[in-house]
Amino acid sequence: MIKVKNLRKVYKVGNEKVVALDNINLEIEKGEFCCIVGTSGSGKSTLLNQLAGLEKPTKGSVVIKGENVSKMNEKKLAVFRQNNIGFIFQSYNLMPTMTAVENVAFPLMFKGVKKAVREKKARAILKEMQLKDRMNHKPTELSGGQQQRVGIARAFVGEPAVIFADEPTGNLDSRTTEQVMDMLMEISEKNNITFVMVTHDPELAKKAKRVVTLVDGKIIHDTKQESEGNIDEQKQ
Repeated sequence: MIKVKNLRKVYKVGNEKVVALDNINLEIEKGEFCCIVGTSGSGKSTLLNQLAGLEKPTKGSVVIKGENVSKMNEKKLAVFRQNNIGFIFQSYNLMPTMTAVENVAFPLMFKGVKKAVREKKARAILKEMQLKDRMNHKPTELSGGQQQRVGIARAFVGEPAVIFADEPTGNLDSRTTEQVMDMLMEISEKNNITFVMVTHDPELAKKAKRVVTLVDGKIIHDTKQESEGNIDEQKQ
């Protein structure tokens, strides 16, 4: 589903060059739930931005579903993301004037889905996210955990091939974090969606089937787990 080859990203800071990603090679299979972990400054968010086509690489390529997103112009990228990619953000990014249903249905409007159909889809996935009684509430009437579940529902509603998540539980307490993580994994597996999540929390990453660890812009571990805490394969 995702193939990264010889990926390098260098930023200019004043007169100096900072290497954020140093020759990354990575393949992520269809339906795989992958966590990218690392401390602040390790390059994990830069890698996620590269995978999502939000930044252009200095060198190398990112291919998703056989399409080289690194070479796409903004117009083609926008269409590709609309049809293939979902995003979950730490800060929720919900429209404050819209209800939960309207927020979730919103991306489908750009696909030309009729209002009745998109709201039906939105209600179905909100129910799956255990928000049946909060569908007509606006963001200010929801808790942080409920807002994040609305954001998750919005990412899944268009049935994307890939979802990218940047610290999706970073603003949540530990109990809510575990609930949200379980939901993410369950819905991804059920729909065979490739899920790539960035987190600084190694304990959270233990739930994932695969954990990629970055240090100073390099992959130092690529670990596959059959179940939580059970390491099946490790590459270094």
